[in-house]
Amino acid sequence: MYQKSDPRGDSPVSIIGAGIAGAWQALLFAQAGHAVTLYERSDADMTLSTSRWAGGMLAPYCEAETSEPVIGRLGIRSLDLWRELFPNTPFNGSLVVAHARDRADFERFAKLTTGHVRLDAQGLSDLEPSLDGRFRDGLFYADEGHVEPRKVLPELHARIEAAGGTVKFDCDAKAEDLDGIVIDCRGLSARDEQPELRGVKGEMIIVETSEVELSRPVRLIHPRWPLYVIPRGDNKFMLGATSIEAEDTGVSVRSALELLGAAYSVHPAFAEARIVEFGSGLRPAFPDNLPRIMVGKNRIAVNGLYRHGFLLAPALAELTLNYVQRGAIDNEVMRCV
Repeated sequence: MYQKSDPRGDSPVSIIGAGIAGAWQALLFAQAGHAVTLYERSDADMTLSTSRWAGGMLAPYCEAETSEPVIGRLGIRSLDLWRELFPNTPFNGSLVVAHARDRADFERFAKLTTGHVRLDAQGLSDLEPSLDGRFRDGLFYADEGHVEPRKVLPELHARIEAAGGTVKFDCDAKAEDLDGIVIDCRGLSARDEQPELRGVKGEMIIVETSEVELSRPVRLIHPRWPLYVIPRGDNKFMLGATSIEAEDTGVSVRSALELLGAAYSVHPAFAEARIVEFGSGLRPAFPDNLPRIMVGKNRIAVNGLYRHGFLLAPALAELTLNYVQRGAIDNEVMRCV
């Protein structure tokens, strides 16, 4: 799986794109002693970044239902890095449920995934009292976690600067104008050099209610509109899970109805929740929906994280650092150009 190439030593590193992929690259390189500058075209609130609209779920076991094994391998390694560098990350596990009519899909999900225990109705109620009497059983993935993107990204940026790196916002940097090793983490904006990239729209709704309490993400299995409900604190919840092959922005009426209807079916109190925000982001994906690290002479491109940005970013950053420092190549992810 791993090969060796010529290491790049202690070269200064310039990273373009301060979303989750670029931020983890900058953090690991800065902590390793490199002179790091992270450039971001957006402002400090990351209003132009896809990462702003992400769910932030760290769920490699659940994702195995539809993902290739490499996603699980990298995702499990990322869990270790999140725990090591951000020990306050909530690792309360994740919960998968389904209504009786969708029993076949629920059992299929259970067979295709690992790392879970099956809870009966009482066990489910003990874990999440708000779901008492709502479902007859569930799957509990105890090792999974989640982060809130709009809180963890500023924390990442602050940690980069604390490690000696520099973060420059409102700066539309060009690779050809930068010195040292340049790592391109621009997402869809990198189509000028990676034309295979496409945008996959992910929509989300944030609602607020004090009548539901959840300690972990809850996934509802459904053949047409699967849903995840992610607690955000302060009585807020993110509703998401759409993956639409379109590059327009905004949330469609159909998606809004399906997401809200699915949330209501998880708990009827969501019917009275206050809608706080609608939004969408375009996830960068290659045709195979797998991430790539493209390695050139003094240029590295990290892209194609698809719907797994927060899950894969730490492990991909570690692979890039290992290549620069020791010449190690992961043949499943890295390509030389």
